[in-house]
Amino acid sequence: MSGGDVLSQAEVESLLSAMEQTQQRAPAARKPMPPSASSAPSKPREKVTPYDFKRPERVGKEQMRALQTLHEGFGRNYGAALSAMLRSIVEVKLTSVDQLTYSEFVFSLENPSCFNLLKAEPLEGHLILDINPSILYPIIDRMLGGGKEPNTHTRRPLTEIELRLVHRITTLFLEELRKAWENVLPIAFEVVRVESNPQLVQIVPPNEVVVLISFELTLGEMRGMLNLCIPFNSIERIGGKLSANSWISPSRKTSSAETVERITKNLRGAPVEVVVHLADTTISTRDLIGLRVGDIITTEKDVKTSLIVNVEGVTKFRGKAGAMKGHKAIRIEDAEPVKK
Repeated sequence: MSGGDVLSQAEVESLLSAMEQTQQRAPAARKPMPPSASSAPSKPREKVTPYDFKRPERVGKEQMRALQTLHEGFGRNYGAALSAMLRSIVEVKLTSVDQLTYSEFVFSLENPSCFNLLKAEPLEGHLILDINPSILYPIIDRMLGGGKEPNTHTRRPLTEIELRLVHRITTLFLEELRKAWENVLPIAFEVVRVESNPQLVQIVPPNEVVVLISFELTLGEMRGMLNLCIPFNSIERIGGKLSANSWISPSRKTSSAETVERITKNLRGAPVEVVVHLADTTISTRDLIGLRVGDIITTEKDVKTSLIVNVEGVTKFRGKAGAMKGHKAIRIEDAEPVKK
């Protein structure tokens, strides 16, 4: 534009009007585009697991593996013992060994339930044994002579008679559990009391860490859970015994002189069978049928040849036949073992 060109008033107003319209359309043009219209693909968000600082993993992985191995064997033994008591096949399978807070454990149980408070000396505090009613009532029916058909049971607490029957089940459970823990620590288990409402029993604070060992019981077509709750403070002092697997493999002990002498004395008094092999021969069936008292069977073996002496079916010596003080006897000539 040259210096002599001057805009008229109408041209100036037209430029201002165009500038105002451009400013009004600018915010609408700056609206964000939807994610589907963006050209660059967005990265998939990684799965983030929240960490609760109120509930750290206080039981080590090695200790958890030791508890799992210990209670797997316990489950097999308890299943066999329970099957013998009920005279019916009961399968007990370890399903999980987890860490959680005591409040989470309590609120995950049914109400009413068979909630047993256990004392386990010399461990500190108490343990919990919970038996699900879905499998407990069929076991009680089986103990009372019922069949294997599934029955529907109402949600109610156990009666006094049923509690006495359940005591046999829990006693068998604690006996097998004592045997399972014997290699780790001798523990005397005892049922302190039985509750129907799990929320009425508070053995540790709600946020305290517990180890939950869950078993699945199967009786015919019926299934149910059995839970053993062990507070961390009960096994905290014996954590070192659960860390190593030395309690699983038997240790080889050196034999003492007293042990050798006792075993030798017992072996010396053990009876063994001694058989003297005289001779072999072959006769016909006709001759065998015609044998009478006083008949003589001839053999090809010389009377001066040594006889074979077998001890428990194994050839050990050579000897000569004879008599001593009115009894038939054999005199050992060769003490070295010989082969037939």
